[in-house]
Amino acid sequence: MVGKRKGKIIKRRVKFKEKWRTKKDEGVSPLVKKYWVQRYDLFLRYDQGIKMDEEGWFSVTPEKIALRHASRCGGGVVIDGFTGVGGNAIQFATMCHHVIAIDIDPKKIALAFENAKIYGVEDHIEFIVGDFFQLASSLKGNVVFLSPPWGGPSYSTKESFTLDLLKPKNGYVLNLFQVAQSVAPNIIMYLPRNVDLLQVEELAWLSSPPLKVEMEENMLHGRLKSITAYFGDIAFSDVSMFQL
Repeated sequence: MVGKRKGKIIKRRVKFKEKWRTKKDEGVSPLVKKYWVQRYDLFLRYDQGIKMDEEGWFSVTPEKIALRHASRCGGGVVIDGFTGVGGNAIQFATMCHHVIAIDIDPKKIALAFENAKIYGVEDHIEFIVGDFFQLASSLKGNVVFLSPPWGGPSYSTKESFTLDLLKPKNGYVLNLFQVAQSVAPNIIMYLPRNVDLLQVEELAWLSSPPLKVEMEENMLHGRLKSITAYFGDIAFSDVSMFQL
């Protein structure tokens, strides 16, 4: 758009190392078989009773990456708009943040609550069954975390993942971002590794005033796993490399 000044863009790469486990388990559906071997990446305490539905297997944030997100928030109230089975909400809570965890699916909220108990943080999380859009006017926090559904495992087959492919409905991302801005001054978006970075940048400079944005490559086992975009004051003011 003419007359809009772009916010400062910062890019970095973060590497996560985790030892693979080889324990064999039975009863895995074909759809989640490839994710089953990654279960300790998703939840380090998986064997202590972690519960997931089928969608959770391919949508939950790996624990090391979720912990990274939590470390960037700087305290205060974090609102997780699409909680799912609770991977991010749990890590936000372990970093002593008060978390408001929202999901439109009551079954996912129930799973997230059970998983939070395994990590001992259920008392730091307020679980709400509802639509983030409808609840936003009653919410205020320091950070909004957004990880809207990517549309299932098929996202990885696309050369470039455009933001209109995010679910639950096409064309809602700018509106989602604007709603999030009304709730908190800082926003974290967790996105596919093949996301169109120029579109992510546009979210920052279409804001009024333009926001600073940092786009971080999340590396797991030496491979690019995902992209995290930080908007607002939580975006770093310099460029450096991290290896965790």
